[in-house]
This record gives sequence, C-alpha cells and structure tokens, in this order.
Amino acid sequence: MHMNMKIKTLLLAFAAVLLLASCGPKKEMLFNGKDLTGWRCVLPEDATSPASETFYAKDGVLCITGTPFGYIRTDKKYADYQLHLEWRWAADPADGGIFNRLQDPDVVWPVGIQFQMRDSDFGYLMGGIPMEGVDASNNFYKKLPLEKNPEKPAGQWNTADFTCKGELIEGRINGVLVNKAVCGATEGYIGFQSEGGPIEIRNIYLTPVK
Repeated sequence: MHMNMKIKTLLLAFAAVLLLASCGPKKEMLFNGKDLTGWRCVLPEDATSPASETFYAKDGVLCITGTPFGYIRTDKKYADYQLHLEWRWAADPADGGIFNRLQDPDVVWPVGIQFQMRDSDFGYLMGGIPMEGVDASNNFYKKLPLEKNPEKPAGQWNTADFTCKGELIEGRINGVLVNKAVCGATEGYIGFQSEGGPIEIRNIYLTPVK
C-alpha cells in the first residue's frame, strides 16, 4: 500500500509538470518549409520577373536571390514577441536585412526597423521609425551596434534572436547581443530584404512575450 501511494504521488507530480509545460508560451512557426503560405512578397512596380523567382521555398529553406531589390513580410502584424531564425549566405556575403516593426504601406523601401546584415555596417538598427537617442538624417535613423560582427563565414548557419517588447528591440546574433534600441513603434510585420546577394533562412518562429 505504501508503495502504491508513492507511485500515485510520482504520477501526480509528473502530471503537474506536464500541465505547467503545456501552459507556457507556444512557438508559432512563421515558415512551413514548403511554400510561402503566410508571407507577402513585395517588389518594385517595374520588376520584370515574378516574385516567385526572387523568393521561394526549397528543402525547408526560404531562399532569397537578392535581385531585384524588395522584401518578403508576414501577412500578420505582431506586437510583443521573441523571433528566432537561422540564416546563411549562399555565396559571398552581400547586403540584406531583417525587419521588425515593419509598417504599411508596401513600398520599396518600407518604414520599419531593419537589422543591417551587410558586412561593412553589420548590426546597425536603421529605418524610418524614430529611435531614442538617435538623430535622424532625412528622417532616417541609424543606431550603432554594441558589438562587432559575430557572424560565421559564408555557407555556415547563424542564429538570430530578436526580442521585441513594447518599444524595445534587442537583436542577438549567435548568442551575442549586437544591438538594442527604444523605437517609436510597438507592432508591425516581420520581414526579410532582397538586396544584392543570395541568402537562405530557416527555422523561423516566434514566441509571445508578456
């Protein structure tokens, strides 16, 4: 009888752990690895090729060719979240960007907070949304990075993790806090630039934060 009580206690404790785990924040996969469901592609009005040649899914990866210039964004806007993704350059490192707090309308180039991926100014937070303590030039703001570029050589996968809560944005690359800023937007689309070079992105998901 005593042994049965111990087993029941253990089972109840295990059930409580499972219940707590199920009540935690759930990941929302933004990219299904098969197609661009949930995403909108934006190219210049005079683009001579379809968006499907610039943005496409292949082998679980979101592929962006870099030409013509444009971007791909989520269908939905998001407020407070942690965004995770992995990326690598498919050729020599070029230009590109990760958007948070991306705003309407869909134009090239849109208003949002871009995390710059170009090697010469990697880690800048920039865009048309005001950032605390940052002066604007022609209504364009650029926040200097806190750390040097920690990305891996071309062809190797990097991790990017962004925390967006209220007006605060923090960006970590391969676990390193590269930049953070307080900006004048609390929600927006998530997006990626096509801007000069082929880039591959996978495992794109977000977790709500409170």
